[in-house]
Amino acid sequence: MKHENEDSIRLLFEPRSFAVIGASRNPNKLGHTIVRNIVSGGYRGKLHLVSPSGGEIFGLRISRSIEEIEEEIDQATIVIPAKFVVEAVRGCAQKGVKYVQIISSGFSEAGNTRDEEEVMAIAREHGMRVLGPNMFGLYSAASSLNSTFSATGILPGHVAILTQSGALGVSLIGKTLVENIGLSAVVSLGNKADVDEADLLGYLVDQDRTRVVLMYIEGIRNGQRFSKALMRATEKKPVVVIRSGSSKRGAQAAASHTGALAGSDEVFGAIMRQCGVLRAESIEEAFNWCKFLAFSPRPKENRAVIVTNGGGVGVLAADACEKYGVELLDDQEVLKQVFEPSTPSFGSTKNPVDITGSADSVAYEKALSAPVGSDVMDATIALYCETATFDAENLAPMIRETHRMHMQAEKPVTYALIGGEAVQDAIWALRKESVPVFNDVHPAVSCLGAANWYHDYTREKKSPIEEAEIDVEAIDGVVKKALAEGREFLLAHEATAVMNSAGVRMPRSKIVRTIPEAVEVAQEIGCPVVMKIASRDILHKSDAGGVALGLEDEKQVVDAYEAIIQNCKEYKPDASIEGVEVCEMVRPGTEFIIGARNDASFGPIVMCGLGGVYVEVMKDVVFRGLPVSSREVMKMLEEIRSFPLLLGVRGEPRRDIRGVVDTVIRVGTIIAKCRSISDIELNPIVVYEEEKGLMAVDARVLVGRPRKGS
Repeated sequence: MKHENEDSIRLLFEPRSFAVIGASRNPNKLGHTIVRNIVSGGYRGKLHLVSPSGGEIFGLRISRSIEEIEEEIDQATIVIPAKFVVEAVRGCAQKGVKYVQIISSGFSEAGNTRDEEEVMAIAREHGMRVLGPNMFGLYSAASSLNSTFSATGILPGHVAILTQSGALGVSLIGKTLVENIGLSAVVSLGNKADVDEADLLGYLVDQDRTRVVLMYIEGIRNGQRFSKALMRATEKKPVVVIRSGSSKRGAQAAASHTGALAGSDEVFGAIMRQCGVLRAESIEEAFNWCKFLAFSPRPKENRAVIVTNGGGVGVLAADACEKYGVELLDDQEVLKQVFEPSTPSFGSTKNPVDITGSADSVAYEKALSAPVGSDVMDATIALYCETATFDAENLAPMIRETHRMHMQAEKPVTYALIGGEAVQDAIWALRKESVPVFNDVHPAVSCLGAANWYHDYTREKKSPIEEAEIDVEAIDGVVKKALAEGREFLLAHEATAVMNSAGVRMPRSKIVRTIPEAVEVAQEIGCPVVMKIASRDILHKSDAGGVALGLEDEKQVVDAYEAIIQNCKEYKPDASIEGVEVCEMVRPGTEFIIGARNDASFGPIVMCGLGGVYVEVMKDVVFRGLPVSSREVMKMLEEIRSFPLLLGVRGEPRRDIRGVVDTVIRVGTIIAKCRSISDIELNPIVVYEEEKGLMAVDARVLVGRPRKGS
């Protein structure tokens, strides 16, 4: 939904005047907690309180209605029972309030869509924006506004949190204090009746105070708008996302492999990567990344060095580097030159660099200082295992100093300290100073991996998006005929016509209704041929015994025709059979699948991967949101485990990868431009040698009511 006052989103974070509707003198009421937080937080604007009971709280007069307030109000928060909210919203709208937060619950999340729709109707009529309902408030360091009902204070800083969950969001605020993470903003989205993540990103991406955005997401309504906002945001600053509901338990299987494989989490994860978003698997990982990204310099390149006093933990770190995509510098001559002065003769200057268990704080500081001056060492992973010979009282000072040196040189460094109580105390003390120090190697390495991945994304040259030349009018004509007959899918010959109109190569074919016709067409095409049932009631032809392959002569064609008709009548006696399709037999090649569908959250998406009869078993497929570039499709292919099959294995020739990329773009163009098509599946497509193209053996196309434009 487009709003005329989208540019005024700043007033949500920087209101000049603020009203609390439902302010309470009762300390046990949320209306009291919110007022207390606003006052104690030092809000710099003008604060107004509203409650029918009137009175005073924290030295502030309480007006009996918003109409009593003479000044203009930029923003109001409503914290009253749901049954009174509609009238309160109407009062705010008539007063000219620009933004209203609705803390109150009991709306669409509880099945009460009527009141939520009425709230939005009033807001739209008056050009007022709504945050919520069913949310816990907002914090903005820019105006020192804390209109949340959090039980703890909020430390100002550089991380913004957007959360769809109220309870989790309040808990995250508490955790930021423990982790010493300062916040630039916290926004609870609630039901997202109006203001959503895309609106908020529009403000945060241009705000210097915010360095990293952390988002907790449960569901996306307008995925295409959200994706565009994310792409704009990640060009400037990192965005970290945690998403719940990633299991397939609630996924709806569709009548195509494309739909069945497009589980919500697979599509979500793929589009987040496409948008440059860092997706965390846990709250702890998300917080680690946010803190590291907010305070550490970006790596210039991806060449890291591990410095350790223990060989075993060094190997663990090396394993973690492979997992998180951190490249280890392997120039033995450079490593020896840089680290030999700080490594004992019985140690190792290979990467990981082992300065041995005999190292004290002086030896450590010397070793960890060495990468700072090297032009080929971009990041350092410092590991420490507690030993009896180490001067433990100097552990924290040594880390502070080496961290300072790395920051001054604009080189990222992470620390993993393994040990007992003294080591843990040092970790807690250093983390409060925003030093990236951990009690295990994996979080230390994953932070650097996240920074490297984001750096690579921002450095990558963006390619122009592409569409294919297709005959939209011809395709729409085929689809309209099917819809007029009440069908939700195209018959085989119709699907072939669609693919031909899009320039996708398919086998020559014709539908026949008699045995003599079958023989004649087989002779025209040239044996061997394939025969398939043509029925609007039988989608999965193989299951019905409706497919015969490799028919070499007239007798086999006759026998196959009779068998297909017999099998399909037994499989589904009431099936309407249009005839039998006689097709050109496709010569062998590498079998892939290409598909597209209109995703409920993100709109048109494309899919490609390993095809054939085992596609749902192997599930070696990847997705992207449209539009895409050839470069992005190439990245899709490279993510597939079976991509080496296209490169040529065991002496086989390289396959026509360019043809696969082109076909993905053509299929994507169909789903994007032909709004009555909901699903497309080409399975298998047989990919031939380089420059020999490919052949889509079978096409399945699902249709429905035209979807609205995004």
